[in-house]
Amino acid sequence: MTTMGMRARALCCWVLLILSTAPDWPAVAASSSWTVDGTVLELDDSNFDSAISALDLVLVDFYAPWCGHCKRLSPQLDAAAPLLAGLKHPVAIAKLNADKFTSVARKYEIDAYPTLKLFMHGVPIEYNGPRKAESLVRYLKKFAAPDVSILESDSAISEFVEAAGTYFPTYIGFGLDESLISKLAIKYKKKAWFSVAKDFSEDVMVLYDFDKVPALASLHPMYDERNIFYGPFEEDFLEDFIKQSLFPLALTINYETLKSLSDDERKIVLAIVEDEDEEKSKKLIKILKSAASANRDFVFGYVGIKQWEDFADTFGATKKTKLPKMVVWDRMEEYFTVNGSESIDEEDQASQVSQFLQGYKEGRIIKKRIGGPSFGSVMYSFLGMRTVYIMVFLVIITMLIRSISKEDDEPPVVRAADQIDHAASSSSEAESREHRSGEKED
Repeated sequence: MTTMGMRARALCCWVLLILSTAPDWPAVAASSSWTVDGTVLELDDSNFDSAISALDLVLVDFYAPWCGHCKRLSPQLDAAAPLLAGLKHPVAIAKLNADKFTSVARKYEIDAYPTLKLFMHGVPIEYNGPRKAESLVRYLKKFAAPDVSILESDSAISEFVEAAGTYFPTYIGFGLDESLISKLAIKYKKKAWFSVAKDFSEDVMVLYDFDKVPALASLHPMYDERNIFYGPFEEDFLEDFIKQSLFPLALTINYETLKSLSDDERKIVLAIVEDEDEEKSKKLIKILKSAASANRDFVFGYVGIKQWEDFADTFGATKKTKLPKMVVWDRMEEYFTVNGSESIDEEDQASQVSQFLQGYKEGRIIKKRIGGPSFGSVMYSFLGMRTVYIMVFLVIITMLIRSISKEDDEPPVVRAADQIDHAASSSSEAESREHRSGEKED
């Protein structure tokens, strides 16, 4: 073949190569100019990174086509999308078939359907908010709002509180300089609303129950609770108040509240009752709230055996146990009972709760380990299934090392195999539980 022919052939190859890649050009251009138009964006593994990088706020629904909960969630997202697109700082809603585009699902540790994640400037956070369209919109408005809202009148304060809704706690600094809370407002933006009221009347002071300024008020509309902080306004003291006021004085314990407590380092004073909705339980909950207001270094919680029997069982509480039962939980493997205060009688419960707390602080305690078949589900609510698997793997490796290093009559390999079989069985049971509970409720 002549040199001319070789060049012509090479040129043809280049033309064919260019033509074969030409259809991809419009897709690249489109993926680099995403807009929030009120529809739910359909993402895949080729455009996912582009979308979350280009858009400031994106709520992504990781779904599976066969998932019933996913099918029920879809119309809610369709209804919310145009409302969120109309905000001053719009929020996009997108979805990705995690069952098909598994590389993206693995990257973001998607192990149940549907899973919602909110991407803020490309950074993902777990979405644990409501899933009905109207409530979802109110919830996501906070993420599009300023870090600290400036309120110039009584009506502005009222409008801000109404717009904030009831899902998150709300902080209002009356006569407080914005600079004092701006850093903390950024840090806790995912968990609360923050504002500073510059001008307000005495009627507002009466309404929010403070009598001098500066004052920082925390509001929990869902629980009809409020707290006032008069200082000192150094950052450490402010942060302690904000952290301790993120949750109501007494918190019902369930999967969602355990997840929300994952960043809180305080131990939980836990009251286990037969049924949270019984009148006698509600009376005890009021007593717990009073105790919590004087002991903010603890989280006070309660759980009913009727509401979450497996969880109560991990603390040795069953329907045959004398209830209410009081324990202090370190949030992991250990909990503590107090000598002489293992249960609470119906007479003078306030004094008994005080005696329990005093006994704990004085060290009159019995240390116990969480037990029962549901410990795995408790750990999962804190850590996620992948982390639990890693912990199981590390335990197996530790057992193997120990068994190999032991010198006795029984061959170490047999014991190691037994441990592996047992761990595999536990892992299989965990996977089975995940399969059953993996479809998240709407």
